[in-house]
Amino acid sequence: DEAANGSTSANGKGKGVSSSIKRLTSPEKWEIKQLIASGALDRADYPDLDEVDEDGMPTFEDDDEDLDIELREEEPDFLRGHTMHALQLSPVKVVKAPDGSLNRAALAGAALAKERKELKQQQAEAELDNLPKDLNRPWEDPMPAPGERNFAQDLRGVAAEVVSKSRGGDVPEWKRAVQGKTVTYGKITDLSIQDQRKSLPVYKLRDLFVEAVDNNQFLVAVGDTGSGKTTQLTQYLYEEGFARRGRIGCTQPRRVAATSVAKRVAEEVGCRLGAEVGYTIRYEDCTSPETKIKYCTEGMLIREILLDSDLKRYSVIMLDEAHERGVNTDVLFGLLKETCRRRPDLKVIVTSATLDAEKFSKYFNNCPIFTIPGRTFPVEVLFSREPETDYLDSALMAVMQIHLTEPPGDILLFLTGQEEVDTASEILFERMKALGSTVPELIILPMYSSLPSEMQSRIFDPAPPGSRKIVISTNISETSVTIDGIYYVIDPGFVKQNTYDSKSGLDQLIVTPISQAQAKQRSGRAGRTGPGK
Repeated sequence: DEAANGSTSANGKGKGVSSSIKRLTSPEKWEIKQLIASGALDRADYPDLDEVDEDGMPTFEDDDEDLDIELREEEPDFLRGHTMHALQLSPVKVVKAPDGSLNRAALAGAALAKERKELKQQQAEAELDNLPKDLNRPWEDPMPAPGERNFAQDLRGVAAEVVSKSRGGDVPEWKRAVQGKTVTYGKITDLSIQDQRKSLPVYKLRDLFVEAVDNNQFLVAVGDTGSGKTTQLTQYLYEEGFARRGRIGCTQPRRVAATSVAKRVAEEVGCRLGAEVGYTIRYEDCTSPETKIKYCTEGMLIREILLDSDLKRYSVIMLDEAHERGVNTDVLFGLLKETCRRRPDLKVIVTSATLDAEKFSKYFNNCPIFTIPGRTFPVEVLFSREPETDYLDSALMAVMQIHLTEPPGDILLFLTGQEEVDTASEILFERMKALGSTVPELIILPMYSSLPSEMQSRIFDPAPPGSRKIVISTNISETSVTIDGIYYVIDPGFVKQNTYDSKSGLDQLIVTPISQAQAKQRSGRAGRTGPGK
């Protein structure tokens, strides 16, 4: 009966029904289709339905048409220069897609890296398979092919070399070319250590800084990378007697930064590493009871707070590179703020390389901001005209272009990890080798945390006259390490981040696009010695 009533009421309305049906929502249209299919409604009462769709169901005609709109941006004279700040009237709405070109490039880069690794393994296995295994058979053959007969002494050790090379045990040619014999921690210079300290921008503000720390429990120090804040501020506090009540602790976001900075400060203080100056990282504690200045990773300080929530052994805590805003950094902010409520004599200094210090100051009870001027020069930023599928290859092409066409100056290339750095170094070495001796020498220097100290120290050495050095580095060179002489920075815009995968329940390293703050920080590396690009 209900179906019949619905049918007669629909007939009674005539054309009005079709016009009202046009305005029905998608769920209502779907219900009508189902009723027609079941026989409850008559197909003739809905003339605006198409015959059938791909599923065999009746469909409505879609009156909406996609129109291509062209806008002629003509504006009257009295509105010229004022209309662009109004509402955006573009017919194309721009939506920031989570799977945009940068994320696609990151995924493609990871896939290409895996492909390169597999290809290298296949080549090593093929080389191993081609080695002669049965030396007796060619000698039994009265007429063997030329070159088939081998003496065992000629082949001794060849298989071992191939196996070693396939497992990464053999040092590649490009790495042998840059290995240094002496270890240095800083640019080779004729200045004494004291003169080097005095040449840093932070030296002029020494007394002001000590006074600011003395008068405030919290202090935010802002200074560009290379201003000397990491190595000098702890020494100034030590020289002024802040270490009498306890240690001066300084956190670093990376293990290699904690060790290299501690070695440099020990050299400047004039003590053995582990005596007055030491460091603590996971699995390695280089401190002693007389240690006054201690560098450590953020995770190690969190572990100390878990054991001693009041940090009784410390008089000053300095959180370095706070602008990176890692999970450990933010956790330390909260823990130290609580600790300072219980210990009014504990001093906390937060250092940042970028100008986002207002947030830190507001969090720490609107504490004062201490600004350290840096030695910065203008940097010209050039962007890629279109997204690159293989960012590694395009970055290496940019390196070659700069080396062959641009004025003298060293290059810094940012990549995501050790494997990528080694791959890029090898490819670049082979390409430069193919060009021969007609082009200027390019010294290729890798930089990552697990690199031996003698290799790491080579990046600080100035390039010989007539040649150029390129430092291929992970994000450690963003803030933790300052390299003099860099005029060109190539930044593909990616970094490896440790993220938690909820499906597998494991942490994993994923290549992701960098933040705008990181991009700005990386570009600033080109403006330390002079105007850069």
